[in-house]
Amino acid sequence: MKGKAVILMGSKSDLEFCRKIAEHLKSFGVECEFRVASAHKTPLKVLEILRNYEDSEVVYITVAGRSNALSAFVDAHTTKPVIACPPYSEKFAGADIYSSLRVPSGIGSVVTIEPEAAAIAAAKILAVKDQELAKRVHDYQERKKEEIASADKALRTG
Repeated sequence: MKGKAVILMGSKSDLEFCRKIAEHLKSFGVECEFRVASAHKTPLKVLEILRNYEDSEVVYITVAGRSNALSAFVDAHTTKPVIACPPYSEKFAGADIYSSLRVPSGIGSVVTIEPEAAAIAAAKILAVKDQELAKRVHDYQERKKEEIASADKALRTG
């Protein structure tokens, strides 16, 4: 394994959502670590975490609800890829994800609200330098295509 995903959550209340991301990463054989730090409450801790991985091949997956400053904050302080995956909340009718979408200039994090999609994006980024992982991503994509073809065939043949 040439790289890993660091799943950085804004609070421990995001852990169950993060576990879903980790399960998908595991299906690709991507190692991951959980970390907890808040851009609002513990910004120095976030910076410390980033320094710990400065010389590592990592992709950050940031998970923070409500006002997601974490993703943009992390992106502004690293040259590593950042995938923002804010947990969607029915309570706010989706308005809570705007802080992940509307970020200041100079921020290049990608945003997805699905744990599976965050894992796929991380795997594809890491696969740039890992041919074995690239093959696992390709195989996964082929299985998804086969699922669609099978569903279509089942509907047509009744």
